[in-house]
Amino acid sequence: MRRVLWLILLLATAASAQPARRSGFDDMSPSTQAMQRDDAQNPAMLWAQDGAALWARAPSPSAQACAGCHGDARESMRGVAARYPAYDDALARPVDLAARINRCRETRQGASRWAPDSQELLALESHLALQSRGLPIEPPADARLLPWRERGETLYRARIGQLNLSCAQCHDERAGLRLGGGLIPQGHANGYPLYRLEWQGVGSLLRRIRNCMTGVRAQPLAAESPEFAALAAYLAWRDRGMPMESPAVRP
Repeated sequence: MRRVLWLILLLATAASAQPARRSGFDDMSPSTQAMQRDDAQNPAMLWAQDGAALWARAPSPSAQACAGCHGDARESMRGVAARYPAYDDALARPVDLAARINRCRETRQGASRWAPDSQELLALESHLALQSRGLPIEPPADARLLPWRERGETLYRARIGQLNLSCAQCHDERAGLRLGGGLIPQGHANGYPLYRLEWQGVGSLLRRIRNCMTGVRAQPLAAESPEFAALAAYLAWRDRGMPMESPAVRP
């Protein structure tokens, strides 16, 4: 009984020692926060507007537009982005929202896939993500996602690259400290796709992860690879309950 009580106390102490989750928004300057809050100033809204046009436009005369099947995105897509990545039966693995868009283009519209981080894909993904802004991230309660989340957490904590660093070492252990003059965030993915001032454009979570991997001199993950699917599934689980901010702004 003493050992059980000791273990409960230890777990409670460890839980209380965990820092409160902070969105990247909380660590930004007031001027950058104001840019995200005001849709008239948020440059990512230009991508979302382009996405609204793509939603309403058929890719070819023989195909339906997204709106032809799903109707008004403000109603049919509300909350959808907050539930991705989700398990895809045909692929037998999780897919993120961008992959789902491309799957629909191929299987429903008979159109070609958009390239990762292409203007069109980011625009339509931003438009759909906008419909979930402010809603909590809610990963699906799907048992098939569990092994993928576990694999993703292993990847998150694995040391990689010539610098022998892991995601967790920066975003868990050193969050709030500075690297090269910049603040190290907790690395939550609740704002993607987002406009990064450094990029002068909208980018995806895949782009951010690939940039980090390049920074530690590791081989970047390929788009729609099983490894990226697993890592994205874990990050969504790590962010569960946090509000969606996309299309967000970051430094």
